[in-house]
Amino acid sequence: MGDDDDDDEQDEDTLFDKRNDAGRKLRSALKAVRRTAKPGCEDRVKVVGGGNGGRGTCARWMVTLVLCGSFLGLGMSISVLGPTFEDLALNVKKNISNISYIFIGRSGGYIGGSLIGGVLFDRMNPHLLLGFSMILTALGMYAIPFCKQAALLTAFMFSIGVSMGVLDTGGNVLILNTWGDQAGPHMQALHFSFAAGAFVSPIIAKLVFGSDEKGTQLLNATLPVTKAPAPETAFNLKSSLKSMWAYIVIGSFLFLVSFLFFLLYSRCGTVKDQSHSGSGKQLVAKHHLALVFLLFLFFFAYVGAEVAYGSFIFTFAKDFSHMPEPQAAGLNSLFWGTFAATRGFAIFFATCMYPGTMILLCLLGSTLSSLLLCLFSNHKVALWVCTGVYGASMATTFPSGISWLEQYTTITGHTAAAFVVGAALGEMVLPALVGFLLGRFPNQPLLMYLSLLTSTFTAIIFPVMYKLASAPGSPGRKPRVERQIEADDSEYRQALLDSGGNEEEEEEQEDEADQWNDADFEVIEMDDASPPADTGGGEALSSEGCSVGGDSPRHKLLLSLDREKE
Repeated sequence: MGDDDDDDEQDEDTLFDKRNDAGRKLRSALKAVRRTAKPGCEDRVKVVGGGNGGRGTCARWMVTLVLCGSFLGLGMSISVLGPTFEDLALNVKKNISNISYIFIGRSGGYIGGSLIGGVLFDRMNPHLLLGFSMILTALGMYAIPFCKQAALLTAFMFSIGVSMGVLDTGGNVLILNTWGDQAGPHMQALHFSFAAGAFVSPIIAKLVFGSDEKGTQLLNATLPVTKAPAPETAFNLKSSLKSMWAYIVIGSFLFLVSFLFFLLYSRCGTVKDQSHSGSGKQLVAKHHLALVFLLFLFFFAYVGAEVAYGSFIFTFAKDFSHMPEPQAAGLNSLFWGTFAATRGFAIFFATCMYPGTMILLCLLGSTLSSLLLCLFSNHKVALWVCTGVYGASMATTFPSGISWLEQYTTITGHTAAAFVVGAALGEMVLPALVGFLLGRFPNQPLLMYLSLLTSTFTAIIFPVMYKLASAPGSPGRKPRVERQIEADDSEYRQALLDSGGNEEEEEEQEDEADQWNDADFEVIEMDDASPPADTGGGEALSSEGCSVGGDSPRHKLLLSLDREKE
């Protein structure tokens, strides 16, 4: 009998221990459920993450890489026309002067494509739109080597200009929609890819493939020098132009990038930054239209001066400064080399500098260098140094200008179309104006005068834009760094208040309840440990325990089990 009583007591102790452990586990689980079910806790987790983690970050980086690839192809498509221009004229059996209008056709298509892209971008999926534009550009590049008519070549150039205008407009807006306030470095990377493509394309056209030197030697050897070669003879001898393979290579690259856009459309959907405003509404500056118009003029002068300088610095150095052709070509390479390199460094500068600061530095450098070029245009050392400074100063103005305006107002497809149209008009008008004036006034440094004039104009117009953007009453945004710091501080303060105040009170209440429940277990155990004769005393203790612990459901259950055992 004694052994049976001991076994019963051990079983009872084990039962109470298990109940005690199960109760503690249940209380811990209930605490965890209550903490995760608190209103606003889920929102705090989302805010701290900022949508930048996991799958969202991967999708954003994929969009950025594909966009950089598309702008690399855009730069190659635009710059390949220059080194292959003579071969194109020979391919259509025309003189160079007779097909110069293909530049006008491409520029007209570029402007039209920018307007069309601004309208379509706000009405359809951006990945799908950019994918189709890349396919059209690739098909146009494939068709150019097989085009034997000048009018048909102009039509292809126009169609390529349309698709490239859509890509230029949509790419800038998509990178802003993807990264929002953090788009500065990615915008710089986008335009660095464009500059890299413009740098690589002449290498592909001339150094990798080059022209058919064998056909040229055959032409010079078979025809007498007193007789000009007939167009048919020249065409037959040059029927295989190796430089035309550059169009095939670039078209294949564009086709590959278009496939990546369609892959993004099918897998990732549209990735957008939702930090524009707390209510999800788009922020529009008080003087939105005035800012867009002024930035239109800003980019008209900036891009026009950039293209004019890059196009005519070789001619200026050779004819006005009387430099040898190799040195003049090196000066041209220096301008575009510093231009591309500075855009690469700007990717890192944009992570620690405001877009407005970068614009001010660019305006200061371009104004000083163009002023020195006007004063010392005949000095070769000054020409070399100031050309490098001018190229570096012109590098980051366009992407920084878009990032700067995005801080104060929302940039839609229509807004970006205005920027691209302004840049395309400047690219078409100012170089033509310089070429016309150089023929009328060959002894004047008109190229340097134009550079100084446009630099001064942009240096004056930017403070006006800043004044309008920061006008009182304008709902424009603050710089992204300050917004991020303030948002993080408010989130941390709210989290500390929520966790520091409410959770401590709840834990104190739960600990107090746990102490009372443990007291219930101890009372029941004391009741079980009392001798059978003292039933009344045990009942008194039990009733006292009930009065102390309260009539909790668990207490009633344990008390009923105790009675059944007795």
